[in-house]
Amino acid sequence: MSEQRAPGETVQREEHDRVRIFDTTLRDGEQSPGISLNRQEKLEIAHQLARLGVDVIEAGFPITSPGDFESVQAIAREVEGPVICGLARTSKQDIDAAWEAVRDSERPRIHTFIATSDIHIERKLQTTREDVKGQVRAAVAHARSYTDDVEFSPEDGSRSDVQYMAEVIQIALEEGASTINVPDTVGYTMPSEYAAMFTRLYELVPGLRDVVVSVHCHNDLGLAIANSLAGVQAGCRQVECAVNGIGERAGNASLEEIVMLLRTREPALGLWTGIDTTEIARTSRLVSRLTGYPVQPNKAIVGRNAFAHEAGIHQDGVLKERRTYEIMDATTVGLKSNAIVLGKHSGRHALRAALEEMGFKVDGQALNAAFKRFKEIADRKKQVTAMDLEALVTDELRGDDVAAFGLVDFEIGAASDRPPIARVQVRVEDGAIKLGESSGDGTLDAIFRAINAATGVDAALREFHVDAVTEGQDALGEVSVVAEVDGQTGAGQGVSTDTIEAAARAYVRALSVARARAQAGGQAIGLPEPAA
Repeated sequence: MSEQRAPGETVQREEHDRVRIFDTTLRDGEQSPGISLNRQEKLEIAHQLARLGVDVIEAGFPITSPGDFESVQAIAREVEGPVICGLARTSKQDIDAAWEAVRDSERPRIHTFIATSDIHIERKLQTTREDVKGQVRAAVAHARSYTDDVEFSPEDGSRSDVQYMAEVIQIALEEGASTINVPDTVGYTMPSEYAAMFTRLYELVPGLRDVVVSVHCHNDLGLAIANSLAGVQAGCRQVECAVNGIGERAGNASLEEIVMLLRTREPALGLWTGIDTTEIARTSRLVSRLTGYPVQPNKAIVGRNAFAHEAGIHQDGVLKERRTYEIMDATTVGLKSNAIVLGKHSGRHALRAALEEMGFKVDGQALNAAFKRFKEIADRKKQVTAMDLEALVTDELRGDDVAAFGLVDFEIGAASDRPPIARVQVRVEDGAIKLGESSGDGTLDAIFRAINAATGVDAALREFHVDAVTEGQDALGEVSVVAEVDGQTGAGQGVSTDTIEAAARAYVRALSVARARAQAGGQAIGLPEPAA
């Protein structure tokens, strides 16, 4: 029997029962194939994560590239509230880079890691257990010389020899680590095994009771949330997770799922978080639009069908009493809130005020661009809702960087007896406008081929999804595209009342990301371990 809260019911909360939410959307999440966020996009997500109330933002892996370093540094300087964390391997260069990136944060953290499973030590690191111990001691001590907030992770912890891993953790504690994260890196363990591992670690390393112990679970077997729950029930008080569950391979534990699990079953679990759950849906939509990763309709908590009822019996029950079939209130996670905020005659100041009320700070050229898009949409829609504005501004935030391709204009010519012909204008890296023209099997095929011709990039379409932002025939269309260039994929999204325009915007952005990754040789996807 579900222990739902009755209206007005309160639960006594103790600080030692608080579960910290460590968000890794911008680090592990961005390592998802096809995702490549620019500095402005990462900043916008980080600001939203702060509004959501996460405890820690793992902003990136600063040593990987100048762009990632600059993004982490910008987040550290501009985002207030959460701890801002940078990831580092055990090499001195990694730790120095991480510190330089996060040092300007009010609450900086360095997160260093090295593998402790034998398969990783022998095959990947090609070293010995003793050498790993030495690297941990040096790395944590070096990180600790910069900040009191140091997190250490024994990578592939769930497949490590517990006795040996306990020895490594003890070294990290001796050198001053304040958070110990034991990850299920490859999503292999089961809840009972994961809980038993922590029980044993607490026995072998009594000092773990004096620091924060963390879980980081991957979803390869669909057990990321179950394993995360097993860890917190075993005594861990930090969960590492990502919005919409994005991340390497099958992804990470989903932030919205673990948060709402702890909230909905708080009377039974006695655990709680500091998350403002009304910001969950908006955070999910923002991450989806900026990464180009659509949310599946049946996704728990934030999927389009998460609170929908099709069966007549269910509908009848919900109409009589919502709790007969809904264990959560949709408004608790920020769904079903789509008030009309502007009309076609609204001016620039009204737009800015509406955006500020929604948490967007837009001014100058960015406001001008947003206002232009708003007027275009308002001419096609009778009323512009909060979700319309959110989608519009998020679309503009993608900004088409100087180095990226940008859609300037397009037109479709068609005759009943001939295939459609698309003509496009695309801005390329040097700022020049290139023209492209092509026919195709259909309108979308023609416009994608024309974009390839304009950019000179031989890209292939791999995925295409279209959805409506709101209801009605005049709804904004949201298109998600995955393109492939030289074996590397890139994801992009576009928003418009014209689905063809949205598709063209999405394809140009996906092509830009895929091409950049191909030129980098796929280095954005993963990094080698430092030599032992």
